[in-house]
Amino acid sequence: MTSVKKELREFLQKYNVEIIGFGRVPGNVELLEIPAELPRAIVFGYPLSESVLQTIKSRPTLIYKHHYKTVNWILDQTAFHLAHFIEGKGAKAIAIPASQTVDWQTQKGHISHKALAEAAGLGFIGRSGLLVHTQYGARVRYCSILTDLSFEPDPKVERNCGECLKCIKACPGQAISEDGVDLSRCLKQLKEFSKIRGIGQYICGVCVKVCDGKN
Repeated sequence: MTSVKKELREFLQKYNVEIIGFGRVPGNVELLEIPAELPRAIVFGYPLSESVLQTIKSRPTLIYKHHYKTVNWILDQTAFHLAHFIEGKGAKAIAIPASQTVDWQTQKGHISHKALAEAAGLGFIGRSGLLVHTQYGARVRYCSILTDLSFEPDPKVERNCGECLKCIKACPGQAISEDGVDLSRCLKQLKEFSKIRGIGQYICGVCVKVCDGKN
């Protein structure tokens, strides 16, 4: 491991971050409202609570919504400090919010965290369209830092879902098949869930819960 990556890992470990990856920003990812001259990404994540995930049956719960928002907040706070740390070393760094909608029609953020995480060797994109971490499955929330800091990318994960069909069987919107995810069906179901009293946002959690990385 290079000294730069070692230093950044040690910095993040002060914030109890163990899931960390380093990669290049893929040339085919869409950038919304952020500059293109930051070619590398540091991606890190926090695992979601097993106990909270178990409250989900066929729809999001209020405790899951609160947990989801709390983890996003912690990710954003950590990313703020990491970006400040990198800028203090004379490099450029932009913290990408863990969950901020920029394009409301397509529900896209500034950039795809899962695409960056895949490029940084943290997992592979599963049938559900989610990043599947080799240890935690889809049960991780991610945040990313775009930077011009120089480091060697981590190797990509060469795996796939194999014979696992858990998310297909569990999806309440029947949006997932062996060929992948139908985003229009997924969005339709998220809109329905957002109408549940107290939910008020596009979250589900069902496919996240069942994808534990054990296929």
